[in-house]
Amino acid sequence: MGYPEIRPRRLRRTPAMRRLVAETSLEPRHLVLPMFVREGATEPRPIASMPGVVQHTMESLRKASLEAVEAGVGGIMLFAIPSQKDAVGSGGVDPKGPLNAAIREIVAEVGDATVVMADLCLDEFTDHGHCGVLAPDGTVDNDATLEIYGRMAVAQADAGVHVVGPSGMMDGQVGAARTALDAAGHTDVAILAYAAKYASAFFGPFREAIESSLVGDRTTYQQDPANGLEALRETALDIDEGADMVMVKPAMSYLDVLARVRDLADVPVAAYQISGEYAMIQAAAERGWIDRDRAVLETLTSIRRAGADIVLTYWAVEAAQWLRAAR
Repeated sequence: MGYPEIRPRRLRRTPAMRRLVAETSLEPRHLVLPMFVREGATEPRPIASMPGVVQHTMESLRKASLEAVEAGVGGIMLFAIPSQKDAVGSGGVDPKGPLNAAIREIVAEVGDATVVMADLCLDEFTDHGHCGVLAPDGTVDNDATLEIYGRMAVAQADAGVHVVGPSGMMDGQVGAARTALDAAGHTDVAILAYAAKYASAFFGPFREAIESSLVGDRTTYQQDPANGLEALRETALDIDEGADMVMVKPAMSYLDVLARVRDLADVPVAAYQISGEYAMIQAAAERGWIDRDRAVLETLTSIRRAGADIVLTYWAVEAAQWLRAAR
């Protein structure tokens, strides 16, 4: 007597059946919206390489933040474009600088209705475009940068941020931020560590978005795309230094790394679907080559399936609205 015929397709027959047995869920709470604010802007400025994304004015940033809250997204990640830059990125520690001003405005607007996060890095604020201050020989001075990161973390916490995101890939950046925050009495401010951030070609549109001054690259401090074990070492170090959450960036080309980090980490894991990933899908959809909405949800689900608890994506609000409508 033979076995009955096995038909896995029985569990795919209807939308209700597929929903019942789905292994991975994607919900608005999993999504974080990155947003850019431009100091002195009087109207939102479109970012050419990221159709649909803008450099916000303070007013449009407030409106977009409220829209994100209404959509139910899990959080907002803030970046700023200053009107002036200098060698040490002083705008990042200035309480009245554009990023700290934006934090203050958004926290006043949304309170604890969502999680307000801010990028903790100097690349937006330096006239050379690197993520840290430079030594006389032109290399990035790791330890001098850590001191500024500590002050920047405190400035963001003073402005009311819920989470700081050290993203410069300096050795010891999480410990420096945690020590400075605790010493200033900000023990409740969490740290989302960019633990595995790769020197990726897909950052190009982001550099347009922040009007980066970078000449050259960041291969001496961001990770080599060829390496995976290194990401695990970096993640373990960041957790030991006090990271409350860890990040893999980019997401789509590093899903294998994301899965390994998820297996290692005993804290929430985030992944950033970065500007180049966004731009590829937008460009292909504009040419009619792919179904944009399906591609967005498919890629976000793949990032969740690989192990991300949190996904930073420029489609956060739009995807959240689709997901809520589909309930």
